[in-house]
Amino acid sequence: MTALPKLIDCNITLNSNIVTLTFNRHDVRNALTGTAIADDIVNTVEWINRTPDIAVLIITGAGSAFSSGGNIKDMAERSGDFAGDVQTLERRYREGIQRIPLALHKLEVPVIAAVNGPAIGAGFDIANMCDMRIASTKAKFGETFVNLGIIPGDGGAWFMQRLIGYQKAAELTFTGRVIDAQEAKKIGVVLDVVEPEMLLVSVNKLASEIAAKPVASLRLTKRLMKLAQRTELPDFLDICAVFQGMCHNNPEHLSAVNTMIEKLAK
Repeated sequence: MTALPKLIDCNITLNSNIVTLTFNRHDVRNALTGTAIADDIVNTVEWINRTPDIAVLIITGAGSAFSSGGNIKDMAERSGDFAGDVQTLERRYREGIQRIPLALHKLEVPVIAAVNGPAIGAGFDIANMCDMRIASTKAKFGETFVNLGIIPGDGGAWFMQRLIGYQKAAELTFTGRVIDAQEAKKIGVVLDVVEPEMLLVSVNKLASEIAAKPVASLRLTKRLMKLAQRTELPDFLDICAVFQGMCHNNPEHLSAVNTMIEKLAK
């Protein structure tokens, strides 16, 4: 396995075949603008996709927040990522924060968000870009862009309605209402809500269950889940047939089948 990528504003750890990426700018509540967090996410995804042994990615935040999204002080001052005319800002969004959804959409392994605290604006959207979410009781979620007179420029409107349906996504997006972890579970944003001290324990338990599966087929299955969102059924089935042929010719398939036969014989 290649060496871990060198990151700036995130910490990365590897436990067996599970990677944990921790946003580490708690001084700005892990804001995604004015920091290198976006670069770190993209670099981590690219490294994972080049490293076939990795099975699962966990994303979480250090400190009290998961991520506060955009830096509102910079917004108020029209500085940093929010300075410039329309063309400048359009380019900065494409070359900046919009690289996050594109990277996570191409990630070849399951990704779990361990939402330790508030996930606001683009922070909420990053959680929704993950395959699964488990929240601390201290977590809060808000699609709050409209409160600031802006729109979800990171693609949040695309992800949320696919997660919880158009009507509920519309209500949260149009009102900018912040919800707690229990409501987030009720509407299907998160799988579970646990006490803060149990968050990483619970997430790592789920990650370990997934990571124990044959990794090559796990990665192909993740790709199929994404393809299913944008492919017509006949074309999708053609892809499934090719991927299945790849699996049947992978040594890990035969190993898994023999293990299952041994279990059934007991």
